Amino acid sequence: MIYDLRLRIAYGFDAPTGGGRHHLRLHPATIPGVQKVISSRITVAPVPSERAEFTDFFGNRVTDVAIPAGQDEITFAATARVERLIRPPEADLSPPLSALGAELGTVRDLGSAAPLHYLGASPRIRPWDAVQAYAAEMVADAATLVEAVRDLGLALHRDMAFDPEATTVDTLPEEAFAARSGVCQDFAQVMIAGLRGLGVPAAYVSGYLRTVPPPGKPRLEGADAMHAWVRAWCGRDAGWIEFDPTNAMFVGTDHIVVAQGRDYGDAAPVAGVLRLAGAQSSHQAVDVIARDSVPPK
Repeated sequence: MIYDLRLRIAYGFDAPTGGGRHHLRLHPATIPGVQKVISSRITVAPVPSERAEFTDFFGNRVTDVAIPAGQDEITFAATARVERLIRPPEADLSPPLSALGAELGTVRDLGSAAPLHYLGASPRIRPWDAVQAYAAEMVADAATLVEAVRDLGLALHRDMAFDPEATTVDTLPEEAFAARSGVCQDFAQVMIAGLRGLGVPAAYVSGYLRTVPPPGKPRLEGADAMHAWVRAWCGRDAGWIEFDPTNAMFVGTDHIVVAQGRDYGDAAPVAGVLRLAGAQSSHQAVDVIARDSVPPK
C-alpha cells in the first residue's frame, strides 16, 4: 500500500518570540521489509537561521532547526510518500513469559534495537505497583509472550476510555491510568509501563494511522492525527512485534512508522526550546491518503 502524507503543525504567539531551537522527528522511517520511503520533505516558516540533519541513537531521522527571534507564528510542515509493505502472517514462535529472562540473558547486542534499552525505567515511563499488578492479572492466562502482549493491549482498550480532553502531552502514565482515560500517547505509555513491569522490553512508536470515513461520508481533509503504539520484544525467534492498544489490534499496513524510542520524549514530533512571553496556541492537521499505485510524474 502506498500513502501520501501531509502534516502541518502551527504555533501562534501573543507576543514576538525570542530565538529558539527545535528537533523535528517528522520524516517517516525506512524499515527494510516493512516500510519504504519514496520521498519526504520538511518545510519550516520562518526560514531557519540554521538547519541540519542527523540520525539519533534510536535510528530516527532528526531535522535540527534554529528559529530566529521576532516570530508571532511558526509552522512546521511535512509531506511524504511511503510504501507500507504487506507481510504474511507469522507463526507465534515466542516463549512463555517465564522463559523470557533466560533469553534476555543471552543478548549481547547494545545497538539501538537491542531489547535491553527498553527494559528499565525511562524519563517518562516507570513501572509502578498498580500497573504491574494489573498487567500480571491481565496476562495470567497467556501461553506465549505474543499472547501476553495482545491480552494486555486488549485489556487497556477495554478499561481505558479515549478522551482527548482528559490529558495533555505532559501527563504521566500513572495519572492517565488512575483516571482510566487519555489519548493514544497515554494508552501506549501505560502499556509500556505494564510490559516493563513484567520484564518485557517495550518501546514507544510514533507515526500515522490511516482512518476510513463512515460509509457514504466524505473524507475530511486534515482530520487525521499523529498516532502512537507499542513495540514489544517477544524473544529471540519472534523478535519485535507491534500492538496498538488504542484500537485493540496488532499493527498492520494502515500504520506508518515515523520514530521510536523509550517513551514519547525520544519520539516527539517537535521538541526544543523557545524564548517567549505571553500565551501561545497550536494547531495540527494531518492527511493520510492511500494510493493504489504511484501515479506517473
